[in-house]
Amino acid sequence: MKRTVIYTCLSVGLLLSICFSLGLGAMRIPIKEVIDTLTQTMGFTIFGSADRGINEGVIMMIRLPRTLMGVLVGAALGISGAAIQGIFRNPLAEPSLVGISAGASLMAVLIIAFETLLFSSLSQLLGYYLLAFGAFVGAGIIAMLVYNLSKINGQANVSTMLLAGIAINAMAGALTGLVTYLADEQKLRSITFWMMGSLGGATWQNVSCLFPFVIIPVIGLPFLAKGLNLFAIGENQVELIGLNPNRIKILVVVLATMAVGASVAVSGIIGFIGLLIPHLTRLLGGVDHRFVLPVSALMGALVLTLADMVSRLIVQPIELPIGVVTALMGTPIFLYILIKDKKKLVN
Repeated sequence: MKRTVIYTCLSVGLLLSICFSLGLGAMRIPIKEVIDTLTQTMGFTIFGSADRGINEGVIMMIRLPRTLMGVLVGAALGISGAAIQGIFRNPLAEPSLVGISAGASLMAVLIIAFETLLFSSLSQLLGYYLLAFGAFVGAGIIAMLVYNLSKINGQANVSTMLLAGIAINAMAGALTGLVTYLADEQKLRSITFWMMGSLGGATWQNVSCLFPFVIIPVIGLPFLAKGLNLFAIGENQVELIGLNPNRIKILVVVLATMAVGASVAVSGIIGFIGLLIPHLTRLLGGVDHRFVLPVSALMGALVLTLADMVSRLIVQPIELPIGVVTALMGTPIFLYILIKDKKKLVN
């Protein structure tokens, strides 16, 4: 019953946040017009109040793709963070721990800084999708490198994967810093803004490109919940019921790379969602991954939608990078959880 209430509250909260996100901004649109604009695209109206002029254009061409991208990116980061924490048996783990974010960032920064010098042929071939493709490939290469470095006797070792991830992250961070140093002033501004995260470049093309890379992990990762539950008490328990722990590790890393790599490609670096959302989910309803994984996706979508609204409203008419907003929102909450758990341990 409690979990049903949580699902219902989060679902209603997400729908409301989407509606408010479509109405709020430099140009305010009444919520009734937002609802009617959306329902008119489906062939009916509720209030009969929608202005099919400029308001419809703002909602359908600017705010709706941005809001949907926020929902997709938030869901991807939330569920990937929960799965990575489960596989590492470490509540401080997140997708960046295995190099996914670092790999995507390094490749994206390379493309931004040296597109005409190093990637001219690919730019002509891929055009608008070059940055997204490059970031996704970078995330995949680094994740597979970390995975192969973690193998002991053909089996991926979680502790070794953690250490390899730390080392590769440091290397990728240093290379990213070097590329940033070599970039000219114009490219440096683009790199800096991209690294802080933003949904401002959202288009229907971005959303359609991102959708399959998010929906597959969101649907697929909950099927691994039983194995992740057993990982909490040891890999031997996974083998006892006939599951292959190595296969579960591979699937989790591949699906998390798919979701986070694609998200970083279109939105830049957005911190704290993959780390904090699983914590909040477990506080609400326990540690069962059959609950934690889908609710982390739902809560991640809700939190990032709210963060995007804050980023657009707090310093109008300009907007804050959404990565800054999530860090400002997430740090106090994470410190509160840390202090609360510390008191429990002392007592």
